[in-house]
Amino acid sequence: MQPEQIMKIELRPWQMTDLFSLINYANDIEVARFMTDAFPHPYTEESAVEFIENCNNRKPVQIFAISLMGEAIGSIGVFPCTDIMRRNAEMGYWLGSRFKGRGIMPVAVKKMLTYAFENFNIDRIFARPFGNNLASQRVLEKSGFSLEARFEKTIIKNEELLDELIYAIRKK
Repeated sequence: MQPEQIMKIELRPWQMTDLFSLINYANDIEVARFMTDAFPHPYTEESAVEFIENCNNRKPVQIFAISLMGEAIGSIGVFPCTDIMRRNAEMGYWLGSRFKGRGIMPVAVKKMLTYAFENFNIDRIFARPFGNNLASQRVLEKSGFSLEARFEKTIIKNEELLDELIYAIRKK
C-alpha cells in the first residue's frame, strides 16, 4: 500500500451499506481473539445490524468505520467514562486482517485522538490491549501513547489468562 493511500484513511459514521464489509472483516477469529467477549464470533448479519444501529444512536458519534477508498475495513471508537473518571475515555479498535501491518491503524488512531479531544470534555484517552497483542501495543506507541500499567493475568480470553496493559495519552 502506498503512503498516499494510507493518508486517505477516513473515519466516518457506520452505515447500513457497510453491512457486507463489516461481516466480511469482523467474522475473523484473528480479529475476535483480541477483542472482549462482547465482540461475537462468528460475526453474523444480526450482530452487524445491531452494531451499526448502536453506533448510530450515539451523539456525538463515538464509533467510526475506518474507511479506505470508501470501504469499511475496521472500526475505532472512544468511550467517555463517568463519575470520578469523567475526564477520561477508553479507546478500542480493530482492523480487517488483510489490512494489518500496512500503517493504517496508527493513522486512524491519530485521527480519532484529534476528534475525541475536540468533541469530548476529556484530558486522557487510554487503551487496554491484551499482553499478547504486540501489534496493538506498537500501534499505541507509534501514536504517542505511554505504557502506564501492566496487570498480570487479569484477563481471561479463550480460557487463557492474559496480562492487561494500560496505555494512555494526555491532551496537549
